[in-house]
Amino acid sequence: MLNQALLDKLNDQMNYEFYSSQVYLAMAAYCSAESYDGFANFFVVQAEEEKFHAMKIYHFINQMGKRAVVTGMPNPQVEYESLLDAFEHSYAHEQTVTKRIYALSDAAWEDREHATINFLKWFIDEQVEEEDTFDSIIQKLRRIDVDSNALYMMDADLATRSFTPPAGEAE
Repeated sequence: MLNQALLDKLNDQMNYEFYSSQVYLAMAAYCSAESYDGFANFFVVQAEEEKFHAMKIYHFINQMGKRAVVTGMPNPQVEYESLLDAFEHSYAHEQTVTKRIYALSDAAWEDREHATINFLKWFIDEQVEEEDTFDSIIQKLRRIDVDSNALYMMDADLATRSFTPPAGEAE
């Protein structure tokens, strides 16, 4: 059974996931303004994923017989020095999300709240994937450096990214 402290932490994480969606939409807008449409698509899809994560927590809170509380969000950063800078910020953001999920999982363990522990395992696995994705793109951008042909190819590749919720899970 969720106690109030754990419920507050779940609501806080849900709202942080909504904030993450805004962060990635702002990065998409930056990329669009710089005519990097494939990179913009990458971030739009990432924003959809983050909203999905937030809604996953929202539904879990409701399933547990509690109330999800949506709060306001700070304004995300909107300017970046380069694509690499945007991805370095996104990677740091994902590292923060990982720390937050770990802290939430620790709180669930302390409370011996097994349903929440089980629920959060999905998020822990997801964060491994998220950090790997951003780190991989950063490494590629560093190798590309100023190679416009390689950047063009990467932009075209990222334009094909799409989001499909996992089977059996809808927003």
